[in-house]
Amino acid sequence: MPAMQGKSVVVTGASMGIGEELSVALAARGANLVLAARSEDALQRVKQRCQAAGGKAIAVATDVGDPEACRRMVDRAVEAFGGVDVLVNNAGISMDARFEDITDLTIFERLMRINYLGAVYCTHHALPYLKARRGLLVAVSSLTGKTGVPTRSGYAASKHAMNGFFDSLRVELMGTGVDVTVVCPGFVATNVRANALGKDGKPLQVSAHDETEGNMDVGTCVSIILKAMDQREREVVMTTKGKVGQYLKLFTPGFLDRIVFKAIQERRK
Repeated sequence: MPAMQGKSVVVTGASMGIGEELSVALAARGANLVLAARSEDALQRVKQRCQAAGGKAIAVATDVGDPEACRRMVDRAVEAFGGVDVLVNNAGISMDARFEDITDLTIFERLMRINYLGAVYCTHHALPYLKARRGLLVAVSSLTGKTGVPTRSGYAASKHAMNGFFDSLRVELMGTGVDVTVVCPGFVATNVRANALGKDGKPLQVSAHDETEGNMDVGTCVSIILKAMDQREREVVMTTKGKVGQYLKLFTPGFLDRIVFKAIQERRK
């Protein structure tokens, strides 16, 4: 993707999973990476991978739930690379618990603060620089941002909010040269669900199912995101099932509910 050569790209949630692999792939295309996540040690590891792939990279330990931390991170990006060409809002946490079983309601605040408000904060501070360079905003959402999923109620709510925000912002930015790409993956083979919050608000540590079985591998997911970035696509709904689900939601929503319920039940066996 030659369009990334020398571009300043901020990736939040860059310490693992999709964020890590996307950062390394962008580095291989000559991008200057600003790696943001909470873990300094993990970011240093990803930074080394990016440099080995041929790109420049800086690591900025950042809690995206803190608006001041987001401002400082963007300032570091501008200081290091002169501006921001692309912002990838990828940071996020998940959950795995039935609503009626939840004992710690702060789960919902944390999910909204990281998944939704974190993207809002980073976007707000980066937007003047993106406008100056006619840049690209990327939101890594989820199919749950389109269709609710049992045991993911708070996560789905945060991703619905994320989708609504970026759909609105896209229209506001028409004519400015800044494009907005929303990416909606399905289940991807990463360890994100091992870090999902359980009913007591603590990370589960162990995923409820085999993350390699029936899930899209992270390399395929990253390839789809890179293509969407290259073409500055409006929205990407991944997987055939995800695309079919959008039509079912319009015309037979009750049928879709039953399909989703059955699918989650099967995954939890």
